[in-house]
Amino acid sequence: MKIGDLTVGRIGYGAMQLPGPQVWGPPQDPGNALAVLRRAVELGVTHLDTSDAYGPHVANDLIRQALHPYPDDLVIATKVGVVRDEWRSFNAAAKPAELREQVEENLARLGRPRLDLVYLRVGGDGLLHPDETPLAESFGTLAELRQRGLIGHLGLSGVTVEQLKEAREIAPVAAVQNRYHLLDRGSEEVLRACEEQGVAFVSYFPLAAGLLKPGLDTSQLPPGMAPAAEQERVLDEVAAGHGASRAQVALAWLLGRSPAVLAIPGTTSVAHLEENVAAAGLHLTAADQAALDALA
Repeated sequence: MKIGDLTVGRIGYGAMQLPGPQVWGPPQDPGNALAVLRRAVELGVTHLDTSDAYGPHVANDLIRQALHPYPDDLVIATKVGVVRDEWRSFNAAAKPAELREQVEENLARLGRPRLDLVYLRVGGDGLLHPDETPLAESFGTLAELRQRGLIGHLGLSGVTVEQLKEAREIAPVAAVQNRYHLLDRGSEEVLRACEEQGVAFVSYFPLAAGLLKPGLDTSQLPPGMAPAAEQERVLDEVAAGHGASRAQVALAWLLGRSPAVLAIPGTTSVAHLEENVAAAGLHLTAADQAALDALA
C-alpha cells in the first residue's frame, strides 16, 4: 500500500509499548525489545511508527540500536507536536521552534538524514488538548522543513475532517493517524475523507488498547470502556470460525473496513507480534464483516 510514494505493508508495528511503564524510561528487558524490533523486520514489516516522546527518546534509541543501518524498504514514521513532562504527561507543543527542535531530535536519535513521514499531533480527536498554536502555523512549519529536505512526507494525527481540509490547503497530507478500532468508530468521517482523497488512514490503538484480550480485568475501567458480553460473544464466534485470535479478527476487520486503512499494533511479545502480522492473511467473510461492523 502507498503512503505518498512510499510502499508499506498494511500491518506495521507501533513502538509505543517499547519503553517502560507509562511509556517512560527504559524497558525492563531491553534485549527483548530489540528482539521484537528485529523479528518485525524478519517477518516483512516495512512500517514502524514511533515518536521521540516515547520514553522520552527510548523508542527511537531502541529502533536505531536494533535496526541501523536500516533496510532500504523500511519506512519509519514519527510524531511531533507533543512532549513529556516530569509527571509523565503528554503535553501539546507545536510552536514553530518546538517543532523544529523535535524534528532535529528525531533525526539525531534515529540516525537518519531525512525522516520518511512526520505526523503533526493535533488533538482534534480529544485524546490530547490541542495546542494554542494555529494549525496553519504549526503545519506550515513542517511544510518548510519538508521543502528543506528534512522530511519526506507529512501526516496528521488526531484530527477532524475540517483540520484535514485546512492542512491540505497548506501542503500535501500523505497520511492521517487517528484512534479507530472495532469498539470505537469516532473517526469514521475522517476515514471516509481519507479514502476519497487518496490519503492513507493509519489506525492507532487498533486492538482497542488491549481491551479485546480474553479474561481482561475490567473492574478499574470507566463505564462503557470494556467490551459488552454480546460484543465479546460475536467476536469469539468469528474468531472460532477461522481458528484465529480476537486480535487477529480485530485487525482483519480493520483491513476489510477500507482499502485506505493501515494498522500499527504494538506489543512487547515476539509471539504476539507474529500473531498480529499473520492477521494480514486472514480474510473474513461478508457475514463476518457485517457482524463485526454492528458491534459499535
